[in-house]
Amino acid sequence: MLQETIIPNDLIRLRGMEAAFPAAEFESRQQRARAAIAAAGHEALIVTSPETIYWLTGRQTAGYFAFQALILPAKGELALLVRQLELPGAISNTWLADVAIYQDGEDPAAALAALVRRLGLANPAMERDGWFVSPLMAERIEAAIGAGPLSDGSALLPPLRMVKSPAELEAIRKAAVYTEIGLSAAIAACREGVDENAVAAAMMAAAVAAGSEAFGMEPLVSSGPRSGLPHMTWRRRAMETGDAIFLEMAASHARYHSAMMRTAFIGRPSDEAARMMDCALVALEAALGAIRPGVPASAPHDAAQRVIDAAGYTAAFRKRIGYSMGVAFAPDWGEGAILSLFTGVDTLLEPGMVFHLPATLRAYGRFTVGASETVIVTESGCDVLSTLPRAIALR
Repeated sequence: MLQETIIPNDLIRLRGMEAAFPAAEFESRQQRARAAIAAAGHEALIVTSPETIYWLTGRQTAGYFAFQALILPAKGELALLVRQLELPGAISNTWLADVAIYQDGEDPAAALAALVRRLGLANPAMERDGWFVSPLMAERIEAAIGAGPLSDGSALLPPLRMVKSPAELEAIRKAAVYTEIGLSAAIAACREGVDENAVAAAMMAAAVAAGSEAFGMEPLVSSGPRSGLPHMTWRRRAMETGDAIFLEMAASHARYHSAMMRTAFIGRPSDEAARMMDCALVALEAALGAIRPGVPASAPHDAAQRVIDAAGYTAAFRKRIGYSMGVAFAPDWGEGAILSLFTGVDTLLEPGMVFHLPATLRAYGRFTVGASETVIVTESGCDVLSTLPRAIALR
């Protein structure tokens, strides 16, 4: 049963008190979103991804594991549906005037359908391509609304998030400061006999002390043979002479993230590791040099790939060179689902886009080397958001 279809009087005082940005910032985003929905021929869009709900309203919580949905009509006011426990936080983090709730034990699909009917909508489109609406839940929502299959509106709003506003860029720059402080602390903590947990603790403690909010994904800390396995996290391993150490994290400000990766060694790296690191750094520079407005998103990747192929390390690099950064909620810190720097991606780069470019080469099960940068596309190239040296940190 749908309840609390407007903000209760005793909670009006909370409205917007925890909002990450002024109301005007969200109103601008909502206007652009309405235009996209109308242009696609839809009367409204049911938004289900936490990142896009946040982008449109400022709604954020650690409780996004519970079903939530935002109804965005092409014309008319937005309405948010959340679990009852989340109501005060939803009011505090947004400027919305209409927040509906469902109780624990009630069917959120039925509550959403009731809200759709209250708003006078007949057949809205819905975001279906997300982690938080299962195929079963989508079927339940369609059955409850009773209008037949709902059109998939998953592709409507992500393109609007590609180019960041000045307020978004400011948040990303602040996140980059926290990330650099965290990486610097992690490097300083690396030494023989210290375990991965201590390095991870130093990394996260420094970033959080500097100002970082929740991470969209846990940092990556791995050493020795474990460093040669992608996406490994800390596991109590003590570091030994000759170990490579892979360090990567993305700190956040107002849910906007900036990532960075660096390599450290206990002692001196082998000749093989040194050669691979040299190649990774040249490839990263090639990718950065290819970033400018008007070129396709494939250009930075292709520039890096040519360097790697020429050096004979093709098999050590089987991935994209970069991906969009911005709003992030776990389980990811990036916006790779929105835009990647990869072969065949023909989206043209624009000023205000933000990318993380991890140039990594792996000897699988032995070591990984490389470095990364988060950059903002400018009118003439890109602005690199860190000053931390990219060379292997010898410890």
